[in-house]
Amino acid sequence: MKILGINGSPRGSKSQTLRLVRAVLDGARNAGADVEVVDVCKLDIEYCSGCTVCYERGECVKMDDFADLYEKMLESDGIVLGSPNYINSVTAQIKTMLDRMADAIHCRMFTGKYGCAVATAGGSGADEVVAYLNGVLQTLGANTVGGVGVVLGGDPEAIVPAEGRAYELGEKLVRAIENKDTYPEQERLHTEMFERMRALVMANRDRWHHEYEHWIASGWISE
Repeated sequence: MKILGINGSPRGSKSQTLRLVRAVLDGARNAGADVEVVDVCKLDIEYCSGCTVCYERGECVKMDDFADLYEKMLESDGIVLGSPNYINSVTAQIKTMLDRMADAIHCRMFTGKYGCAVATAGGSGADEVVAYLNGVLQTLGANTVGGVGVVLGGDPEAIVPAEGRAYELGEKLVRAIENKDTYPEQERLHTEMFERMRALVMANRDRWHHEYEHWIASGWISE
C-alpha cells in the first residue's frame, strides 16, 4: 500500500502544514503503508491553459513536472493533500496543480482511492481549506476519511496536538483502504459525478477521443 502526501505550502522546512502532512504519513507508515511526501512548491508546474488537448489525446502539452507527479498519484492507494489558508482558500501552487486535473475528473481516475486533507491558518479558515481539499478528492472519485485543520495565530503550540490528530488520521486512512470502507453520502456524490461525466463525455465524443475511448475501455459506455 502506498500513501502520497502533497504539501502545498511555500514555507519549505519551516512549513507547519508540512508538519501535519508528515504526521499523517507517520501514522500511515506505522499502520504498514509505504509513504512519500512531495513539496509541490519545488516543482515546475505551469498554469492550465484550457486547451482541452488532454481530453483529446490523454496527455498534456505542458512540458513540466506535472506528468511525473500525476503518475505518482495514480500509483498511490491514498492521497494526503495539505495547504495553509491563503485568503480563504489554498495556495496558488497547489491550486495550479489541481487545475491540471480536469481530465482525471472526467475519466474518474481516482475511483477506488482514498484520501484526507490537512490545513493550517493564522487566524481562521483552516477547516474550510480542509473541506475544499477533501471536496476536490471526492470530485476526482476518491473517498475521504477526514481531515485536520488548526489555527496557529493565537497559539503556535497548537500544532503539537494537531500533529497527534494527524497521526491518527494517517492510521485511519490505512484502515479505510484495507477495509475498503464506504460512505453513503460520498457514494451518492460519486454516482452523481459518474452520470454527469458520462453525459459530458458522450456529448463530446467526436472531439474528446481519449476520454471517450477510456470510458469504452472501462466498460462504462458502449459504442
